[in-house]
This record gives sequence, structure tokens and C-alpha cells, in this order.
Amino acid sequence: MDEIYAIIPVSKFSNAKTRLSPFLKLEEREELLKAMLKDVTKTLKDVVNEVVIISADKDVLEYANELEVLTLVENEGLNLNTAIEQAMDWCRHKTKKVFIVPSDIPLISKTNIDALIESAKIIDFIIVPSKGGGTNGLIIKPQSIDMKFGEFSFKKHVKEASDNKFEPVIYDSFYMSLDVNTTEDLGEIMIHGSGSETQSYLKSLNIGVESIHGAERLKVTRKD
Repeated sequence: MDEIYAIIPVSKFSNAKTRLSPFLKLEEREELLKAMLKDVTKTLKDVVNEVVIISADKDVLEYANELEVLTLVENEGLNLNTAIEQAMDWCRHKTKKVFIVPSDIPLISKTNIDALIESAKIIDFIIVPSKGGGTNGLIIKPQSIDMKFGEFSFKKHVKEASDNKFEPVIYDSFYMSLDVNTTEDLGEIMIHGSGSETQSYLKSLNIGVESIHGAERLKVTRKD
């Protein structure tokens, strides 16, 4: 059985991207998360056998139904790691491998996902780092390691691999490393996200970007 299920944990829409609150209103942040989730699921549906969204938020689950993916209601009181473990437990009798993916990497379509999934047929541990030291993709056998998502999770997951006798393969992708948390990240989407739902939404907000030479590389603005 070579089937692979993708697992996408999603927090409440009302908690979406609070670090962007000085730049985007709550409803705009919610719509941004919807656009990113649409980009991620659209890409994954073409390459995996099933996409599973787990969330405790009724609004998220209703939107996931619109995207025509499987949904799981997160058990009460779970954190990110235990929610993923719940989803893996649900998947473990249905699939050989799971692909754990965050909901906020809209440039995933720019990555050669076909090659990544093909590699997963013969490799038992593939990890995709984020630009901030986190984990933006993890392909493993269900429940083969403990989940360590959170600050600097990349090194923690690599250690988990070693502790459990897996040889971790690192898939380094600029596009998958970009999770959206800051205004500069929005600028990267404006530059690199051609054809994505996320870029289209940001354009509808009249967001612009220009290159600068300072502490930050990009200046992201909104026109009235």
C-alpha cells in the first residue's frame, strides 16, 4: 500500500495570523487564511490520496467541506501536536505514510511535490524546514515519532528521527519554507505567488511591495 494522506491542522479562523493585526483587520486575516488553505489543499489533492483537515473550529470545518476534503473534529483541549497525533491515529489503518503540512504555505504549488511524494514511497522520513527553524512538511509513517511542532521544531524532529532509528532526508525548498506570519512574508507572496489564490486576495487589498536596502529587504504597503 503506497497511499499517502496529507494532514493539515488548522486553528480557529478568529485566531488567524495575529502578528499581522497591525496591517490586516481580523476579517482580512481570516480571508487570508482561507485563501492560503485553498492553495495548499488544491496542490495536495493532485498528488496525495486524501487530504484531511483537523480543527476544533466549526467555521474551519465548514470551509474544508467546501474544499471537498476530509475533515476531523479535533478533540477538546488538544494542542497542535496532540491534534496531529489524533489525525495520525485516524489515518494509521488507512495509509502507509502521512504528509503533515501547515495551512499557511501558499507557495507549495511552486515546489516539485510530485518528486517529493514519489521519494516518500521508498524513504521513511522526509522533513521540510521553514525559514525560521520550524517544520513546514513532514512525511512519516503514522505515529512513528512524537510530534514536536512549535519553536525550532526542525531540529527536534530530526532528533526524533535519530532516536527512532530513521535516517532523515531534508527536502530544502524556498517555496515551502515560506510560511506567512509577517508583512514581509506577504511581500514574498506578491513577488513569487503568481497564479495563487493568496496573491489574488492580497492584490484585492491593494497591497504592494518594493525592494529596499535596509534592515528588511522588502517594503510592503497598502493603497487607500
